[in-house]
Amino acid sequence: LQLQPLLTSCSVHNHKTIYYLATMMLTKVLSCLTLLSGKASAFSPTSNTRAHITRSPGALYSTSDESAGDDHNSRRAFLSSSVLALAAGAGFMAPPTANAGFSPFGGAAKGADYKAVANDIAAIIKDDPDKGPTFVRLAWHSSGTYDRMSKDGGSGGGTIRFKEELLHGGNAGLEKTAVAWMEDVKKKYGDSLSYADLYTLGGVVAIKELGGPTISWSSGRVDAIDPSAVTPDGRLPNADVGPSGSDPSDADHLRTIFNRMGFDDKEIVALSGAHALGRCHTTASGYDGPWSPQPTTFNNLYFSLLNTVNWRKRDWSGPFQYEDAGKKLMMLPTDLALIQDDKFKQYVDVYAGDQAKFFEDFSKAFTKLEELGTSNLKATEWA
Repeated sequence: LQLQPLLTSCSVHNHKTIYYLATMMLTKVLSCLTLLSGKASAFSPTSNTRAHITRSPGALYSTSDESAGDDHNSRRAFLSSSVLALAAGAGFMAPPTANAGFSPFGGAAKGADYKAVANDIAAIIKDDPDKGPTFVRLAWHSSGTYDRMSKDGGSGGGTIRFKEELLHGGNAGLEKTAVAWMEDVKKKYGDSLSYADLYTLGGVVAIKELGGPTISWSSGRVDAIDPSAVTPDGRLPNADVGPSGSDPSDADHLRTIFNRMGFDDKEIVALSGAHALGRCHTTASGYDGPWSPQPTTFNNLYFSLLNTVNWRKRDWSGPFQYEDAGKKLMMLPTDLALIQDDKFKQYVDVYAGDQAKFFEDFSKAFTKLEELGTSNLKATEWA
């Protein structure tokens, strides 16, 4: 009974978690009550206690004891049935009906119609293509916190929805854009769709809608129920480290970040190709401008521009970045590191000349990225 004020003050997910834990607790109480004596349980009648157990509207179980001589067993049977009746009256023992897909540990026990979810995300992008690159960024940043040594982070818990992770420097601007844009989709599907699945599905849908490949995706991520699963800030790649401008420290930084997740040089360069999409905003990262003249088209132009444009330092009051002669495009110091480091540049050259190869390698790397920190996923047809 003392749980009721707590239940009414909790959020939906915590409410249901307490519901589950209370059920487990009451079950344990019942087990203890029925084992208080060395005799058999009132629910397993012996020759001395033959209890008939029947269902009734007033209580989950009621017992009628045919042995009038055993007061101890009768009292124990009455107490046990009273606990169960209380549980039933409080609503703890009945299965949840309002959200049949509920999982007590925060995710979805029963999957949504993922093709329908993908169609809803695609409709948002069709209405405003500029939202597509931000969905890719949300998917990327929700996955890119994985650490293969500590085995934490990654997309599995959908932790990027928590303000504690949204306050990380690399996630600036996501709370009021992609995270907010996804809320109507989440509300539509409720507990059958985890945030973790929603955000990662949004990434592959956006890439396809913007002209890129159809990337394999798996469902079954289970949301973390509180921010304790949020990893420390600093696990996403920075735009510039060490001295201002691109230098060997930027290539080292990229390897440190991506190797921590389990990616090699080829995968680092392939994933960097996502910079074909979108642009930087001074209100978010401090940097400014698009990487490509086609920021809502997924292609290999990012690599071609890296190789062919004479990139020079932008003269402005903002952080160090590069621009083209026409002052319409930009590159970050870590972008230029891809052509200054010989091991990286070999893959830049391949992808600049072969878009099909870029799509193939990017698809594999992006699927790997989105599955970091997950388990028990199921390959899911979404397109």
